[in-house]
Amino acid sequence: MNNTNRIDTNRQVVEAFRANGGKVEGWGPLILVTIKGAKSGQPRVYPLMAVPYNGTYLAVASKGGAPQNPLWYNNLVAHPDVTVEVGNETFAATAKLLSGEERQRAFEKAAEVFPPYAEYQKKTEREIPVFLLERHTRA
Repeated sequence: MNNTNRIDTNRQVVEAFRANGGKVEGWGPLILVTIKGAKSGQPRVYPLMAVPYNGTYLAVASKGGAPQNPLWYNNLVAHPDVTVEVGNETFAATAKLLSGEERQRAFEKAAEVFPPYAEYQKKTEREIPVFLLERHTRA
């Protein structure tokens, strides 16, 4: 899929998600993550698989097992403060890149929720990054 098609597909998924309370026909459970662009600083909205984890969500940078990380990975590293949409709920969060045992536990949970993640990891030599989207607590 070329970049223009991917952008069009993402836009259609985002519109359907917001119009239908977080449900998108033909897709599994999704979340929307709004991240500032690493270079532009402009907000970008990415539909990701919904992987609930300890009261919040994970963002798995699988890119279908491709050898490189998805575009949103660099944006998230540069600007970890994000907005997450789940169904009709929206919350602010900070993305924390997981490592070691913590990453392993989170990835195993992600593969339980969405089994293709395990296959994607087998397809690539890179360790698929996993981010914990830590909800901001209200003061």
